[in-house]
Amino acid sequence: MGCAEAAVTGRKRAPHGSGATDYDEEGDAWSQGQARFLRAEAWSRLDIEHLADEIADVGRSERHALTSALSVIRPHLLKRDHQPTRRIPN
Repeated sequence: MGCAEAAVTGRKRAPHGSGATDYDEEGDAWSQGQARFLRAEAWSRLDIEHLADEIADVGRSERHALTSALSVIRPHLLKRDHQPTRRIPN
């Protein structure tokens, strides 16, 4: 991806010579590298823009998983409360 393409997509490449992995090409390698930089307190090597996006994505994903689980559980609890004759004995 060149500079013009990066401007269009809103994604930036890792700085040349930084030893960083390109966010667009190697997601797992990129995240492992960012974790190493954080642990080493190598602040200047962090891809702050993409790290912020990833943290926000994790939050959204966790919230979605929770609401999805609740949408499955809620009808079962309602049925249990309102149909006591259909309950399976313990």
